[in-house]
Amino acid sequence: MKRDTTVTWRPVPAGDLDLTGTNAAVIGGTGGIGRAVSHLLAAQGARVHVVGRTFRDAGVPGLDFLHADLSLMREAERVAAELPVETLDLVVFTTGIIAAPKRQETAEGLERDMAVSYLSRLVTLRAMADRLGAGRPAGSRRPRVFVMGFPGNDRTGAADDLNAERAYKSMAVHMNTVAGNEALVLDAARRYPHLDVFGLNPGFVKSDIRANLFGEGTLRARLFEAALTPITTSPRAYARRVTPLLVAPELEGSSGTMFNRKAAAVQRSTGMTESHVAAFMAASAELVSRAGVSL
Repeated sequence: MKRDTTVTWRPVPAGDLDLTGTNAAVIGGTGGIGRAVSHLLAAQGARVHVVGRTFRDAGVPGLDFLHADLSLMREAERVAAELPVETLDLVVFTTGIIAAPKRQETAEGLERDMAVSYLSRLVTLRAMADRLGAGRPAGSRRPRVFVMGFPGNDRTGAADDLNAERAYKSMAVHMNTVAGNEALVLDAARRYPHLDVFGLNPGFVKSDIRANLFGEGTLRARLFEAALTPITTSPRAYARRVTPLLVAPELEGSSGTMFNRKAAAVQRSTGMTESHVAAFMAASAELVSRAGVSL
């Protein structure tokens, strides 16, 4: 990945942040990176709305919970309707799996990884964007949206088969979600000038994101995770690194910027041109419409 030297910021220790009065939503905040970020935001004084399926943090100060099955587009749309969007300062999308060895389909007829890891984010962001932060005091900085994925890795995807109906290979499908999330950041940065939208690449983090690929709790999964140990970061360690970035004042007006695992700005993927992004978004909207959701 090539560094983007036009965007810089000064990291501060996460424990020094005073986030009193900050309202955030972490979509996918019930496990892994999302849970760690939610905990840290709340510990530093933010009110955090956690969205996901299995909430393990009842009673933790600063955390509220909204249950949702984000494999379903109508659920993703409902999330945007039920969150207090108008008062939010920050939205972080961390939902994600890796496609299984054999194609899986949701109840709405969408390939499961595509639905969970990309399309649900697209639906929720489109449904909330116009209202995001609109009820905050005058003079507040732009609301921020962070989309977690793997930006800057030169994956541009195959927009002509987003639902993996003509061909299916697990990693090819997942790389399509990677391309989709980078395209989502670039499209939203252009579409919503009242927001600042950014992409995050956490690198390898120890979490259950690979469980769908290898089978949760299987020997193969345990061996693979063990092999990754030397190069993985814990969710808490990544949260401590990235949370100061989420609120860094230097990011104001730098919408569309991508950040690597060290929270340094990187250039967009080669090939993520305006025309390619537009084509990817159009194909995504067509696929989402099959679930009865209009973008």
